[in-house]
Amino acid sequence: MRKKLPISRPLIQKDDVSAVAAVLKTGRLSFGPKHIEFEKLFAKKIGTRFAVAVSSGTAGLHLTMVAAGIGSGDEVITSPFSFVASANCILYVGAKPVFADVDIQTGNIDPKKIEERITKKTKAILVVHIFGQSADMDPILKIAKKHKLKIIEDACESVMAEYNGKRVGTFGESAVFAFYPNKQMTTGEGGMITTNSERIYKMCKSLANQGRSDNMQWLDHQCLGYNYRLDEMSAALGLTQLKKLDFMISKRRQVADWYSEFFKKYGVLVATPKIARWNTHTWFVYVVRIINNRVIRDKVIKKLAQKGISSKPYLPSIHLFDFYKKRFGYKMGAYPVSEKISRMSLALPFYIGLKKEDVKYICEQLINILKNYEK
Repeated sequence: MRKKLPISRPLIQKDDVSAVAAVLKTGRLSFGPKHIEFEKLFAKKIGTRFAVAVSSGTAGLHLTMVAAGIGSGDEVITSPFSFVASANCILYVGAKPVFADVDIQTGNIDPKKIEERITKKTKAILVVHIFGQSADMDPILKIAKKHKLKIIEDACESVMAEYNGKRVGTFGESAVFAFYPNKQMTTGEGGMITTNSERIYKMCKSLANQGRSDNMQWLDHQCLGYNYRLDEMSAALGLTQLKKLDFMISKRRQVADWYSEFFKKYGVLVATPKIARWNTHTWFVYVVRIINNRVIRDKVIKKLAQKGISSKPYLPSIHLFDFYKKRFGYKMGAYPVSEKISRMSLALPFYIGLKKEDVKYICEQLINILKNYEK
């Protein structure tokens, strides 16, 4: 029987296990030295002055909204083609997410669509770097400067990705990375805020720790905060993962190259990911697009599952989730490019440990399904 091929799997090695076990043996499972070390080394890796470890990418996005002073009545422009947390974090602070449609090639927010969405209420642009590659930052930065808007980066899927040689996470007043097990590196759950602002750094450190004051006294709280701390075991895992991040990204690139190689001769059936010429891609997922519009993508997912191949629709358009439609009145057709990509996109198994023969099998099975497809 053919082995099961999951959609993702983290690379956990002996050094990762040993690092976590060592923390467990100390008995100091929170407020220890590991998360401080992780913050410092991650900031150095990305190229920012500061970093704040948090319990998830979503938690980090929430704190960046608070630190940016965004609140009730404000608007933040962002992408509808993203994981829902990037829009939800705007709602957390009482503001309104305003969507701008995306680029058909990369799936990132289209700079040409941003300016028309700006109003007197707009306070920031939350730029999502989707799937492992940067959005087109030069025009976005020009728009932000022209209209005096803040830039916050959702880099949760794109650690180490570069735009014209500059790493994501260094363009805005703050940025957020995530370390869920399907990401380029993992801490189990967890995330990281990066910034060059000492004010934002101190504020996010406090907010993540119940609003504790700078003196770090146990019961001295200066503002409304949250329990968004990263535990020491997760930080220890983050440290070992960070040390081999470049290696892991190189391995992910190899798997992506295998997919592109096998799919190359089937361009009339599937479109492979496009990388903008100014980008360095770090491959969170490998997402193809099914070209034939008579194919029901979810039916293909079921057929692949019968072959032992896991796959997912990546990603639904946020504005078409029920609670967004009910709250804001969104309808099909509001953001046609995002909706088109959502209908076409299919994420295939993607992780370190996939062999070339596995990738070939996945490609062959998908192509056979599409060739013999009956609606």
